[in-house]
Amino acid sequence: MSNAARDERLRRYTVQGLQLAAVAAAYYVSAKIGLQQQLVRGQVTPMWPPTGVAVVVLLLWGLRMWPGIALGAFVVNVMLGPSILPVLAIAVGNTLAPVCAYLLLRRVGFHAALDRLQDALALVFLGALGGMLISATLGTTVLVASGALAVHDFWPTWSVWWTGDAMGVLVIAPFLLAVRTVRWPRGVPVLRWVEAVALLGGTAAVGVVATHSSVDLLFLVVPFLIWAAFRFQLVGAAPCALIASVIAIDAGAAGAGPFSGHDLLAKMVILQAFNGTVSLTALLLSAVVTEQNRTLREIEGACERLKEALSRLAPDETLDHWPSSRPERPDRQKWHRP
Repeated sequence: MSNAARDERLRRYTVQGLQLAAVAAAYYVSAKIGLQQQLVRGQVTPMWPPTGVAVVVLLLWGLRMWPGIALGAFVVNVMLGPSILPVLAIAVGNTLAPVCAYLLLRRVGFHAALDRLQDALALVFLGALGGMLISATLGTTVLVASGALAVHDFWPTWSVWWTGDAMGVLVIAPFLLAVRTVRWPRGVPVLRWVEAVALLGGTAAVGVVATHSSVDLLFLVVPFLIWAAFRFQLVGAAPCALIASVIAIDAGAAGAGPFSGHDLLAKMVILQAFNGTVSLTALLLSAVVTEQNRTLREIEGACERLKEALSRLAPDETLDHWPSSRPERPDRQKWHRP
């Protein structure tokens, strides 16, 4: 093997090693953030950001990134216990879930741009709700089998685990996919910036009021999501959904507002129903609007090409002088006596 080939291979391995280390670090940091709102045994949260990070990493860099996800999952869980064998099993589940979600999404031709309705539906049902069944089932079973969790707590813990992992995909993944496409806009009117700031600030303000009021006002967030989807598509809808979900999770963990006076299972039903509604509204509506805008641009482009083709066929004619293809109205037709 020549020196050049050896250097190239070493460079490739170094880059891949750095990527794996970055993935493991991102998984660990996002896990520490998610654990700030743990509800069960110090390690089960209503939203687990690492699942969203892992799915996005696999979508962008491919299946070769799974060792970084496994390393990050092991480091996070080894700090939580209960012992090495359960930790290994939980880390395996946390790795298999995003890998299976990625394979399912790739199977249906998922677009990371989330610019089609079918992409949004695939992320919801295949990436989040379907793929995360693995980590929740395996993780909860391991906790019960190791004696770290009572048998009667299986289903409440499983529900928190599954919905937490699913919310990580539904909330974090669209946000990361939207952020990677953001470019600093040039020539944007000042009013457009004011609208964006008002949108984000209004979502946060209404979210705080809705989740800390004794009256059920959670629905007030939805108009802001509709506003974001229509005006900014995924780039605006994803951050608004993230803001609303984080505020709701904080209120749910504190037992404030509509979450007060309920047991764990009831809190999770209310919280994840809200988070699911927020995520679905942001994802589906922004995808529909983006698809509609793209179709409109394609139609306009086709009309421009047709106009150019007609001008080449009849260069001396203009469209204003072309005869109308519509038949004359009966009252305007000229009648002659026989």
